[in-house]
Amino acid sequence: MVTAAHELKAPLALVRQLSLTLEQGSVTPAERERMLRQIVLVSERALRLTTDLSRSSRLQDSLFELEPLNPQQICEEVAHELTPLYKARGREIHVTSRYRPMLVVANRDLLRRIMLNFGDNALHYGDEGAPVELRAGVREDGARIRLGVRDYGPAVPIDMWQQLQSHLGSSTQVLHARPQSSGLGLYVAGRFAEAMQGKIGATRHRDGATFYVDLTASTQMSLL
Repeated sequence: MVTAAHELKAPLALVRQLSLTLEQGSVTPAERERMLRQIVLVSERALRLTTDLSRSSRLQDSLFELEPLNPQQICEEVAHELTPLYKARGREIHVTSRYRPMLVVANRDLLRRIMLNFGDNALHYGDEGAPVELRAGVREDGARIRLGVRDYGPAVPIDMWQQLQSHLGSSTQVLHARPQSSGLGLYVAGRFAEAMQGKIGATRHRDGATFYVDLTASTQMSLL
């Protein structure tokens, strides 16, 4: 509960601040429109987190249908949904091209929630002005499919990165190089991945990081 409160405190505080500013009435019509849009976007992010927490608490009691999905399509859907939030922050998000047809065995809702979580994190921790990339690729000679979100920014110090890797998806923690996160979103993403017989992971770059989920590739031919 303490961890959830930490994650929700920042967006709720921002919504309150914007609402109080609007209530004072000393803003231009353009500023008012911008603030109202920001309130909607921040509220949507907080709502996604609470929905994910609720869904995560019911994983053991629920059956999630797994089916062959087009991972490139999932990436495009997530990028489209997050684009307004990125534009409000003056940022860009896009999908890199795939090199060959492929399908992944997954649950559409859980997979989208994992990628939305990664996309939200990248928005807050990447360099201002730097794009965020969603990509899908084949791993392990075609046995696994990896969907990842690449952000660009300062490299995480190696000792902090090792700490992150040792707990990634298994517990909540604050990564001091990315202080806005308690790790709750990554923990939930890890549980969603496990429900699909997959796992999440991260790759450290000198200019940022890639957070990804590895899932089983479908043996069916892609018709998309």
